[in-house]
Amino acid sequence: MFVGPVFLSILATPLNPIIFPSFPGLHPNLENMAAAQISKKRKFVADGVFFAELNEVLTRELAEDGYSGVEVRVTPMRTEIIIRATRTQNVLEAIQFPENSVELYAEKVNNRGLCAIAQAESLRYKLLGGLAVRRACYGVLRFIMESGAKGCELRAQRAKSMKFKDGYMISSGHPVNEYIDSAVRHVLSGQGVLGIKVKIMLDWDPKGKQGPTTPLPDIVIIHLPKRMKLPKLMCPSQLILRFRWWLKAR
Repeated sequence: MFVGPVFLSILATPLNPIIFPSFPGLHPNLENMAAAQISKKRKFVADGVFFAELNEVLTRELAEDGYSGVEVRVTPMRTEIIIRATRTQNVLEAIQFPENSVELYAEKVNNRGLCAIAQAESLRYKLLGGLAVRRACYGVLRFIMESGAKGCELRAQRAKSMKFKDGYMISSGHPVNEYIDSAVRHVLSGQGVLGIKVKIMLDWDPKGKQGPTTPLPDIVIIHLPKRMKLPKLMCPSQLILRFRWWLKAR
């Protein structure tokens, strides 16, 4: 299914709801385009560009509602867009698609303290409000660690780079893809542009609610030894016979 990446540039003003044209709707003869064979490379590139533009628009328009990511599911019957946010009351009202074009869902983030995007936006608004950098960063750092994170790292960079760390953090290997949640935001202050980066290391959760279900590969679990069966007690006559047999064997 070909997904058009350019239609997101047609937007309404921030005060009005975002009304998208017919989805995926770039060309009037979309049915003929879908029926036509396109290369896999073009399809994946178009899907990636569409996702990047959709994520950029939602990041700008739903920042105050705690936007925390989006997921696009394309099926032969319909297209589903799942928007994750900390406050889902105004998400569906702010974005409107034409009827029978896509299915729009809003999913609430269970623990916003473990969401890097939500914490980066929180830190951004604190800095825009005039709060001191150290006080804002340490407040966000403490809230993340109290929410159950295994480690956290905040970076604020302009002329002078500042880094705030707490807990345990990994930075290499395949577990980074599962355990590390990161986000980058830009603070447009009066003094200039301040870049902030938030990295959160989740803890292992066998249930998969607060973290990944796969344990770290460097964790060694020592199991208790199995209970050994003790030999049965022998009567004195058997002990004498066993002792005589042992003497003959010598």
